[in-house]
Amino acid sequence: MGDSTGAARRRRKEARPQELLDAALTLFVEKGFAATRSEEVAARAGVSKGTLYLYYPSKEELFKAVVRRNLSELIAEGSAIVEAFDGPADALLRLLMHTWRERAAGAASGIHKVVIAEVRSFPELAQFYLDEVVLPAQRLIVGALQRGIDSGEFRPVEPVPVAHLLFAQTLFHSLCEHSLGACVSLPVTLDAALVDLQLDLVLNGLLRRPGRPGAAK
Repeated sequence: MGDSTGAARRRRKEARPQELLDAALTLFVEKGFAATRSEEVAARAGVSKGTLYLYYPSKEELFKAVVRRNLSELIAEGSAIVEAFDGPADALLRLLMHTWRERAAGAASGIHKVVIAEVRSFPELAQFYLDEVVLPAQRLIVGALQRGIDSGEFRPVEPVPVAHLLFAQTLFHSLCEHSLGACVSLPVTLDAALVDLQLDLVLNGLLRRPGRPGAAK
């Protein structure tokens, strides 16, 4: 009996950081970063405030951990996909964008709303988000685009603005989902068909075709 009780406690302790991050993500999206209190996160996770601080010594560190778990790890997964992928660049872009849509959905997509709404009041978090999410995600997509340009599959366009265009739709729907979408039913959702449509429009502008001139130098 004692061994089973001890094992259950160890499993509970190992699961606690994820439970805290899940609770924090939910509250940050629902209430915002500034309005969320640490004791609320602890209560939602079923632990004491002191226990929360054992894992995350400040609300800022808790937010950073939420971002790393939900977005930074996804970007790292995307980097691994790029390194292992052996196929045409358009297929790689499709895989990356659909992976992002599937994995950064729901509450995790609400992180974008929290950041845009509040980081001006928290410059340290703004810099953290830029370094941890925006720039790595940009490098990931730019790398995939550059692969297509270097192979001759894509026209020689500037890859950074194209990366911004690809992320713009996802960001727009993330913001809508957690603002207007929380109050009314939206006529358009970020489903697989919409991502395919966006990629079709972008890729048909990128792909080389006979007689089409390259980008201006």
